[in-house]
Amino acid sequence: MRSFGKIFFWGMFISFAGSLPLGSMNVASIQIAVRDGSESALIYSFGSMIVELIYVRIILEAMAWVYKQAKIFKFLSWVTIAILLSMAIGSFTAGAKMSGLGSALPEFSKNHFLYGALLSAANPLHFIFWFGWSTVLLNKGILIQEKSHYNFYVAGIGIGTIAGFVVYIYGGNYLVSIIKDKQYILNWIIGTVLLITAIIQAYKTLSKSVLFKYRNV
Repeated sequence: MRSFGKIFFWGMFISFAGSLPLGSMNVASIQIAVRDGSESALIYSFGSMIVELIYVRIILEAMAWVYKQAKIFKFLSWVTIAILLSMAIGSFTAGAKMSGLGSALPEFSKNHFLYGALLSAANPLHFIFWFGWSTVLLNKGILIQEKSHYNFYVAGIGIGTIAGFVVYIYGGNYLVSIIKDKQYILNWIIGTVLLITAIIQAYKTLSKSVLFKYRNV
C-alpha cells in the first residue's frame, strides 16, 4: 500500500506543478470563471482533465508506440500554436476594446466541458510531458508496470490537474475582483504571454526539440 500512496503522491505533485505555468489551458479557465462563473470553469477543467488522463493511459499502455509518433506530435504542435495565436489575438482585441476578461473567448467556449476537452485534446505536450515523467518514474522504480499502480498514478494526476485549475479559477477571480474596471490590462498581459508562448512553441517545433519540461501551453 505504501508504494500505491507514493505513486499517487508523485502523480499528483508532478501534475499540480506542471499545471502552474501560465498557458492557454489555465488562461481559458480564468476567462470562463470571469464570464460564466467558477462552476462553469470547473466543468471546463474536468473536460480538460479527462482527456489528459486518457492520454496518460495510452502512454502507459503503449509507450514504445507513443515514442515513434513524431509526425502526429508535430501536427498537433502546429494546432496548439494556432490555438495560442487565436487566443492571443482575441485577448489583444478585447484589450484594445477595453472589454472584460471573458470577452476574448469564442462563443463555442460556452459549451464548457467540450471546450475543455477539445483544447486538451489539441495539446501534444500532454504526451511529451507525461511520456518523459513516466519514463523517469519507471526507471527509478517508483512507477511499476502494473494496472493497479497505473490506476493510482492516474488518480493522482487527475487530482493534481484539478488542483492546478482551482488555483487559477479562484485566484484569477480574486485578482479580477480587485482590478474591476481595469480588466482590459489583463487582456493585454495575457495576450502577450500567449504570443510569446506561441513563438517559443514554434521555435521548439521547427528545431525538433522535444522536452517534457513544457507541458501547459
